[in-house]
Amino acid sequence: LNFRGRFVHPQFWPEDLDYDGKKVVVIGSGATAVTLIPALANSGAGHVTMLQRSPTFVGVLPGVDPLTQRTLKYLPTGLAHHINRLYKVGFSTAQYQLSRRFPGYMRKTLLTMAKHRLPEGYDVNRHFNPRYNPWDQRLCLDPDAALFKAIKHGDAEVVTDTIETFTENGIRLSSGEELQADIIITATGLNMQLFGGAVALRNGEPIDLPNTMCYKGLMLSGVPNMAITFGYTNASWTLKADLVSEFFCRVLNYMSDNGFDRVEPVHPGASVDELPFMDFTPGYFKRAMDSLPKSGSEAPWKLKQNYFFDMRTIRYGKVDEQALQFTKHRVAVNV
Repeated sequence: LNFRGRFVHPQFWPEDLDYDGKKVVVIGSGATAVTLIPALANSGAGHVTMLQRSPTFVGVLPGVDPLTQRTLKYLPTGLAHHINRLYKVGFSTAQYQLSRRFPGYMRKTLLTMAKHRLPEGYDVNRHFNPRYNPWDQRLCLDPDAALFKAIKHGDAEVVTDTIETFTENGIRLSSGEELQADIIITATGLNMQLFGGAVALRNGEPIDLPNTMCYKGLMLSGVPNMAITFGYTNASWTLKADLVSEFFCRVLNYMSDNGFDRVEPVHPGASVDELPFMDFTPGYFKRAMDSLPKSGSEAPWKLKQNYFFDMRTIRYGKVDEQALQFTKHRVAVNV
C-alpha cells in the first residue's frame, strides 16, 4: 500500500496511538464505527470521517435510562433490578418484532429520528437509509445521539462511497474524491469462529456441521453430550447463555437421576424442512453460512430471536421430550 500514515484495526488497538489533531478515517458503519467516531471526535482528533460502502440504520437511546434511575432511587435494589431487566428485555423484543412486522413504519421512525438530530438539509437518505429493512442486519445504537451530535457540530462527517485505492495521503474514492487521512481505522467487521476455534469430533472424525440441525438453538443433532451457546442478535448475548446453562443443568440432573450417560438430539428427517441457521444478513454472517448448522421449520428445531419464547420452551419446557434420545452406554471397566 502507498499510504504513508498509520493503519489501525479496532481489535488490536495500539496503546501508543496519537490521534490528537489528526485526520482520522474510519472505514465501516457498524456498531464499532458508530461508537468509536464520537469518542475520537470528543477526545482530541482533528476531524473524523466515517467512510461507508452503504448505510446502516442508527437508533438513539439515552446513555442512562430514566426508568432505571427512578427504580434504583425509590425501590429496593433486588426489585429494581428485576423490573429493569424485564423492561429492557421487553423493549428490545418489542422493537425487534415491530421492525420485522412493520418495516416501513420502523424505517420512517429511524429516519425521522436522524433528521431531527442532524443539520437542516442533511442528506439523510443517502447516509442513513439502507437498502435492507430494519433488523435484516443489526440496528446500531448511538447512545445519547453522540454520533449525530459530532456530525452536527462539524467534528465528524459521513461519506458514502466505495474505495478505488489507497494513496500516500489517504483514500481515493470511486467518485474521484480523495479523503485526506493521517490514520485509517478498519472497522470492517470480522470472520466468525465457531466453538472458539475448536474442532468438534465424533469417534475421531470431524463433525459435518452443515448437515446437523440445531435443537432449540443449543444442541446439534447427532452430537451427544454437547451444548453450544449462540446468543441473540437483537438483545444481550448473556440472556441466551443463561437459558442454555439452565437447560443443560436440568438435562444433566435428569440423566443422573435416571442412570443415563448419553443424550443426543435426533434429526427429524424429512418431517421438518431445513432452513438457514438464522434469518440474518450481515456480511460476516453470510461469509460463515456454509459452515453453520441448519435450523428447522418447526419447534424445537426452529430458532427464534425472542427471549420470552425461549424462556417458555427452554427454561420451562420438558427435558425428556421426543427429540432428545437418552441412552446408557457405560463402558465396562476391568478390575
